[in-house]
Amino acid sequence: MKRLLLHPWLTVRAQIALGAVFVAAALPKLADPPGFAAAIWNYRLAPAWLIHPAALVLPWLELLCGAALCLGLWTRAAAAWLGTLLLVFCAALTLTLARNHPVDCGCFSTSAPARSVQERVADMRWAVLRDLGLLALAAQVLAAGSQRRKDRIELENPE
Repeated sequence: MKRLLLHPWLTVRAQIALGAVFVAAALPKLADPPGFAAAIWNYRLAPAWLIHPAALVLPWLELLCGAALCLGLWTRAAAAWLGTLLLVFCAALTLTLARNHPVDCGCFSTSAPARSVQERVADMRWAVLRDLGLLALAAQVLAAGSQRRKDRIELENPE
């Protein structure tokens, strides 16, 4: 089973899927930094001084890491960064849900249509599940990269 989960065929597809999702998520944020800053502010989790720098840096990090995964460059580093972001996103969504403060995610769009509280809560729950699935893809890419590195070391130093 481990061999199937770490197979290069699966790893390449996980890389491309994860990378494409983050490239798609980054583009609307890059086009509207003030809108993304408002989405971050709505969570009420970060201090005010961090909102604008985060709104400027996060989309570029998502775009660069997503593109790196799609192109097969620096895959372990890109997957590690995206995995870290996904953990932060899951924590932010979960904390906001626990505080009963439903917000529009801001994940793939900076403009929020008028929706009811129940719709926003349902969307946030789905976003947590989606992020956990993406986290599994990042973990697969990281595990496969570690296995390749381990195999390469064993080939270089046979005992």
